[in-house]
Amino acid sequence: MPYVCVDHARLYWNERGAGPPLLLVHGLGSSGRDWAAQVERFADRYRVLRMDLRGHGRSERARGPYSIAQFARDVAVFLRRQEAAPAHVMGLSMGGMVALELAAGAPALVRRLVVVNSVADMRLRSWHDVWVYASRRLAVQVLGMRRVGRLLARTLFVKPEQDELRRTFVRRWAQNDKQAYLWAMDAIMRWSVADRLGRIPTPTLLVSSDEDYTPVAAKRRIAARMPNAEVAVVEDARHALPVERPAAFNATVGAFLPDPSS
Repeated sequence: MPYVCVDHARLYWNERGAGPPLLLVHGLGSSGRDWAAQVERFADRYRVLRMDLRGHGRSERARGPYSIAQFARDVAVFLRRQEAAPAHVMGLSMGGMVALELAAGAPALVRRLVVVNSVADMRLRSWHDVWVYASRRLAVQVLGMRRVGRLLARTLFVKPEQDELRRTFVRRWAQNDKQAYLWAMDAIMRWSVADRLGRIPTPTLLVSSDEDYTPVAAKRRIAARMPNAEVAVVEDARHALPVERPAAFNATVGAFLPDPSS
């Protein structure tokens, strides 16, 4: 299996297709496997690359603590070593944070940016924020990954006909290393790119589900602070948009990415 070593971590990656590079960055507690529908859709026109972030999927846990900046550095090193820069970069949730961090710190590596159901600032600003974060962290420590996964699955995939999606989510979620997950969770809560949004020149699409955790208005505020960003909304969808409604999501992204044949 292909691995790249960055800062004492062996990181798993794979690729399919040929054409301009398109890197897919997964979210917290996920892995590149959750981009399967996007690989199928875009590999006929792009060189689609997936990398499991440190502590996720088939990548090594590596020593913590983690940071969004470290995740972005891992991605930057990977793109350079694979001679895949500049790449179109697409990230979901925490992966969107990594993509924004990459675009802010190394804009030359990013051709176009797709940020899905993500935010620009996760710092804890109130006692309520601290309480919510501490409660979620405690739930992971006490209940374990599988039981937390069952709870999350019911909020991500709410329809009766989505039972297979729920089962797949729980099975994969349970495979997470608990300590690595907590390190990544901590990294999110220390991160912000809010004061650097204006320095991201990359053409950017912020994709939001209409029923995401954070409202569409929050994504519009991010776009308003970026020099070259727009927002697209997918209806009847929740946080795990690329998995829940792949056809609608793929069509939205496909309309934004340039056609390599033109």
